[in-house]
Amino acid sequence: MMRSYSLEDNVIVLDRELTELDLFVKKFIAILKKHTDYLVVSGFVSISTGRTRGTEDVDIIVPVMDKIKFQELFLDLQKNSFWCYQGDTAEETCPYLEKLTSLRFAEKDKMFPNIELVPFNQTKKAKVFEFNHPQKIRIKDFEFNIPPIEFEILYKELILKGKKDIEDAKHLRTFFSEITQTRRSELTTN
Repeated sequence: MMRSYSLEDNVIVLDRELTELDLFVKKFIAILKKHTDYLVVSGFVSISTGRTRGTEDVDIIVPVMDKIKFQELFLDLQKNSFWCYQGDTAEETCPYLEKLTSLRFAEKDKMFPNIELVPFNQTKKAKVFEFNHPQKIRIKDFEFNIPPIEFEILYKELILKGKKDIEDAKHLRTFFSEITQTRRSELTTN
């Protein structure tokens, strides 16, 4: 596979144009990152690196927020033409976050694509680990955080295990083979 990325200051720079899905995620993240840190996980990581497959949702993990912070985020999303599947107000939807239940957001008058906002707290050790070790990816002027590549691959292979997940992991393992081999070499020489 021809390498279609470069590594600049530990940021993976993908050499391609932005897609409509990228622009949707970029718009959402521009709002989200004003209120909290995040990681884009799962299918979008594979799709953004060139795996050809459809998706209806983009999974983003966030730490649990207090009610005031969540209300500010919710209002900012509404102001920027997003709506929430689970309710029309922060008061209605905040209990989902408190119970560590995902919330879905889409652009007004649309169902798809949508963002699945997945909250986590300190009891979710795997999510805490990946969250504390982000990898940046950049496509043109769109930069976003993902888990460490090796973690994303293993999570898909060992935890999720679905057909799509195994194919995603295979794609990521091939696409990023140079990075993962270099990191493996660094670990064995230290």
